[in-house]
Amino acid sequence: MAKLTFFPLGNADCCRIDLDNGNKLLFDYAATRDPSDKNDLRIDLPKELRSDLQAAKRNHYEVVAFTHLDKDHYGGASEFFYFEHAQKYQGGDRVRIETLWVPAAVIVEKAPDEDEARLIQSEARYRLQKGAGIRVFSRPDALKDWLKEHGLTVQERAFLITDAGQVVPEFNTKAHGAEFFVHSPFASRKEDGTLVDRNRDSIAMQATFVCGGTATRVILGADLDHETLSDIVRVTKAKGNQSRLAWDVFKLPHHCSYLSLGPEKGKHKTEPVPEVKWLYGKQGQTRGIMVSTSKPIPAGDEIQPPHKQAAEYYREVASAIRGQFVVTMEHPSRSKPDKLEITACDGGATVLKRVPSAAVVATRTPSPRAGRA
Repeated sequence: MAKLTFFPLGNADCCRIDLDNGNKLLFDYAATRDPSDKNDLRIDLPKELRSDLQAAKRNHYEVVAFTHLDKDHYGGASEFFYFEHAQKYQGGDRVRIETLWVPAAVIVEKAPDEDEARLIQSEARYRLQKGAGIRVFSRPDALKDWLKEHGLTVQERAFLITDAGQVVPEFNTKAHGAEFFVHSPFASRKEDGTLVDRNRDSIAMQATFVCGGTATRVILGADLDHETLSDIVRVTKAKGNQSRLAWDVFKLPHHCSYLSLGPEKGKHKTEPVPEVKWLYGKQGQTRGIMVSTSKPIPAGDEIQPPHKQAAEYYREVASAIRGQFVVTMEHPSRSKPDKLEITACDGGATVLKRVPSAAVVATRTPSPRAGRA
């Protein structure tokens, strides 16, 4: 069975996906814990990941995706990963990346301010020029121009590029028990024909895991705001692909920020814009699981996420579908947060909870049979 693991990192992201065939994928990496602070409750991410790799007798991931270049999605990568483009980052027990996934913006935008972000950009550009070990999401005109500047064409690198509305070619449900449908980055047109370029947005996908004939669907929402989510809903509906937005598990965007729901925070609860309301209220499957990769939800009003008003809306959705709203820094408790593991198998999505007796308490999410919308 496939398993998703989220880690208590504060307002930061890392999700490990373990597939039935032994493949391991990592979506984002942010080592946020301060080792000098004994009261820091965030997990020691590099230690945790290395322990898992050692248990599996390997030192690589089939895929590492950096959904976008914000520090809460890549912090500490320069100390953990093996990078092909520079010998400086190839020593010791660095973890190798078979295929790097990045949005096109990582390739084409000007050099980021942060050193680690520039390092990831350099690695992505090196692999794209080499023609191996990378997948780029979306093909804006800027990518065409960048390739031309480096003596290449889009046609020569098309096998390494996947657009929104497509399935990532490396994985399929028959061979891997999993597929990944791309929602973002993308471009769309307004009613007046104006092209809206969303290629600067982060990678967002629907992952589908098939086990025992049952499909469990997971939305990996990255850091999308309500405007981008609304456009994704409109485009997906226009293409007749509503099933591609169904979810049993939703990795909520941007650490429970109200801006991923609507433009106004609200006094007690954030009211989502219509398209986002449809995405959560109509596409969530019975006993769906909503994951907020964030600090504990505050009791009062805060400027920065997580926002209690957004959490109130998510709790309302979870209650309506008899599901769960889980916060990584509150699981299984605020005083002792630990990794959140969700399995996807014949019974649907299941949260595994550690308790002192070492027993496992499972909450199951019935999922549709494979092939059904």
